[in-house]
Amino acid sequence: MAHIAWLGKKTPFCGNVTYGLSTTEALRRRGHQISFIHFDNPSEPSSSQTSLLANDPEVSLPYLVKSQVYTIPSPRAQRELRESLERLKPDIVHASLTLSPLDFRLPDLCQQLKVPLVATFHPPFDAAIRNLSAGTQQLTYQLYAPALARYERVIVFSEMQAEVLAKLGVKKNRLEVIPNGVDTECWTPVIPKITNPKLREIRNKLGKERIFLYMGRIATEKNVEALLRAWRLVDLQGCRLVIVGDGPLKQILESNSLSTNDSEVLWWGYESCLETRISLLQCAEVFLLPSLVEGLSIALLEAMATGTACVATDAGADGEVLEGGAGIILSTQGVTTQLRTLLPVLRDQPVLTSELGRRARLRVLERYTLSRNIDRLEKLYSELLDQRPKTTKEAFLDSAPLQQPQFQSMQNGHRLVRDNAKQQ
Repeated sequence: MAHIAWLGKKTPFCGNVTYGLSTTEALRRRGHQISFIHFDNPSEPSSSQTSLLANDPEVSLPYLVKSQVYTIPSPRAQRELRESLERLKPDIVHASLTLSPLDFRLPDLCQQLKVPLVATFHPPFDAAIRNLSAGTQQLTYQLYAPALARYERVIVFSEMQAEVLAKLGVKKNRLEVIPNGVDTECWTPVIPKITNPKLREIRNKLGKERIFLYMGRIATEKNVEALLRAWRLVDLQGCRLVIVGDGPLKQILESNSLSTNDSEVLWWGYESCLETRISLLQCAEVFLLPSLVEGLSIALLEAMATGTACVATDAGADGEVLEGGAGIILSTQGVTTQLRTLLPVLRDQPVLTSELGRRARLRVLERYTLSRNIDRLEKLYSELLDQRPKTTKEAFLDSAPLQQPQFQSMQNGHRLVRDNAKQQ
């Protein structure tokens, strides 16, 4: 089993946080030792230092600014990171990149400490560069590519992302396509005849309407505004749109929604409870993801795993996930127009939504389970550890069996010389 120093985020809630927490927990269950290094400013002055214990499973690094998108560490964060790694002595450092200046310094640091370095590169993108937001994300890839080229391995979620980075100079043999995965024993469809108090509670809060649901960040790149415009343009009697999440645009969009008397739109807000999030998706008939750019949406995979019919744009790898009938794929151009046509069809065809939900669940079971993700991650770790330069002692022990016959011949030669001398 390996000792993995995981550098990532625990707050604020976003896909990077979900990825880091679920992956490290799964690795722990398989017997690996995890030291989680994340950005956090302790509230108590007495706890302003990082732990001095070598086996401490958690290390906090100070920061100046932290958001769902990027992190600006404090001036002393790099020194504390180095001291923590020297103290922990991990077998591997895995950085779930937080869009931080430290991301660019990690290759030098790990090279000095002689520890293999793995990155998971999350930033979303739209390969067609069809809008301003997509162009901004492309710039992120261009800025990061020279640094990523110095990591031992870079994990991305789709072949499309790998191709982009390869064109920007990252060697193909350093790129690993390992899609996100979800725990399909946790995210499940409603199980008939089994009483679930939480599910009943959420269903009562939502009312009797059929539920169309968005879950994720409420930010420009998620294009929630296009979804709201489409919802206002159609009359979906007996249906309700539920918006779960938070972000920089929430207050503006919610205020506009209230001013236009969108009575069939429920602004749920950020939801931290896992059981509640599962119940929300189980109550939903349709999951909607109108993003302009994406990586590989974990929220989409969670919705698919719960057997919810899914509609998403072809941004990032989301279109790849839904292709072949596992869901409905929209273009990132003209989302409002497409949804205006599609929403009434989904309302009028419950058999269609049921079949799409069934196919979505099957697709996740085939390709996107967390156990499959961890299998591939363990294989990657094993390959890197096997390639690690041996210490002098390890090299001597490995070569000793090969030297034994030669050593034996030398002993026999000395014995013959000694015996001849005695005879003379």
